[in-house]
Amino acid sequence: MSDYLTGQLDDALEPAAGRAGFPGGRSPGDDDRPSRGVDPGNAAGQRPGTLNAVFDDGEAQVSALVLDDGSTEPLTPADLDLLARLDPADGPDELDLSTGQYRVDAFGISPTPGSDDVLVTGLSTAERDSTLASLGVTVAGLSLAGLALAGIAGTAVIRRSLRPLEELSAVATSVSQLPLSSGEVAIPVRVPPAAAQPGTEVGTVGLALNGMIDHVTGALQDRQASEMKVRRFVADASHELRTPLTSIRGYTELVLMSEAVSPSARSALERVDSESRRMSSLVEDLLLLARLDEGQRAEASDVDLTELVIETTSDAQASAPGYTWELALPEEPVVVRAVEAEIRQVLINLLSNAHRHTPLGTVVTTAVTVEAGRAGVAVTDTGPGIDPAFLDTIFTRFSRADTARSGNAGSTGLGLAIVRALVEANGGTISVSSEPGRTCFRVDLPASQPGHIPDRDRSEDPSV
Repeated sequence: MSDYLTGQLDDALEPAAGRAGFPGGRSPGDDDRPSRGVDPGNAAGQRPGTLNAVFDDGEAQVSALVLDDGSTEPLTPADLDLLARLDPADGPDELDLSTGQYRVDAFGISPTPGSDDVLVTGLSTAERDSTLASLGVTVAGLSLAGLALAGIAGTAVIRRSLRPLEELSAVATSVSQLPLSSGEVAIPVRVPPAAAQPGTEVGTVGLALNGMIDHVTGALQDRQASEMKVRRFVADASHELRTPLTSIRGYTELVLMSEAVSPSARSALERVDSESRRMSSLVEDLLLLARLDEGQRAEASDVDLTELVIETTSDAQASAPGYTWELALPEEPVVVRAVEAEIRQVLINLLSNAHRHTPLGTVVTTAVTVEAGRAGVAVTDTGPGIDPAFLDTIFTRFSRADTARSGNAGSTGLGLAIVRALVEANGGTISVSSEPGRTCFRVDLPASQPGHIPDRDRSEDPSV
């Protein structure tokens, strides 16, 4: 467009020079004034902004610039100096004059060979420059608009093409949030059929993901069935073992009380009695876990947690007087909705662990708190702490850390598993934190509004 408009200006230069009196116009006999027959000030037919100047041997003779109202004015000396350098043989050129940018050309006007009479005509490039500027703005605007539309369209296309991937991601996220670690597991989510079609990369991934989910579901169902068989076997075996163990203990006690036996035989029988009692305890723990797995529980009621803590701590002190037992209780009773026997078993197990796995002289503190509708019991001891590697599995069945804490001979690894099962059965949670010099087991249970609690002496028990 610039070349086209510039060509139009160049084509208009010679007619503009002709309207100023070019070519020569001098007739024979005229005087030798170079400007005779040429009238640069002739504005007739000239567009505003046209300039004409006559030079004789490089010296300006006359000049005129057509103004907007049709009048003319002479050019400035600086402009004339620039125009005087033009050569008719060079063709059109552009100059930056005091009145703006001009397209100029020089024409020889003397009929005498070898004369240096020159007429310089120029046309303003303002209109061309304005047109090019408008065109540039238009092209830039259209280009930006086109880029924006292309970006919007591309985003829409990409989002549409990636929508199946978003569905796959949503399915994978849903599966990752399912509780798959234990219990009967069902994975209800699948990749939609529209995103699981063969023939495309996304469809192939969707099919593979559905296949993987089906495989995992089958494996989890097989695991659950196997686990249920094992638990049923343990429950049945434990139940069947109760009778012979009771018989063994009974006959052992009978022989020890009624028969005269040698010291070595008595020692052996006492050992048999001790081991049978330990095995009976293990069987009872297994039966308790089996009943909890099957949901066989007593009815829940309002339980005074504060009183229960006092009673179990007093019992723990009686069985382990070599430890320091402390209580931190609120002024008002703390009531929870739970099975009293189960919560009592939780406290007994935690307090028993606190003195069985710590050295003599350890301080064991039992604290009861209430906050935001939750009742908490924290059993804290000042023992050597628990091995950090054991904390992740401390509540699993048959989990023991023989080197974590001292004095755990005879441990079955079921005590804390029973504690967690009982706490969760009553709608609570249990957690543990441990470091050398401080181990804390915390039980949180849903607090209940206090019902009728029998009057009791809340004075401090001197034995605790």
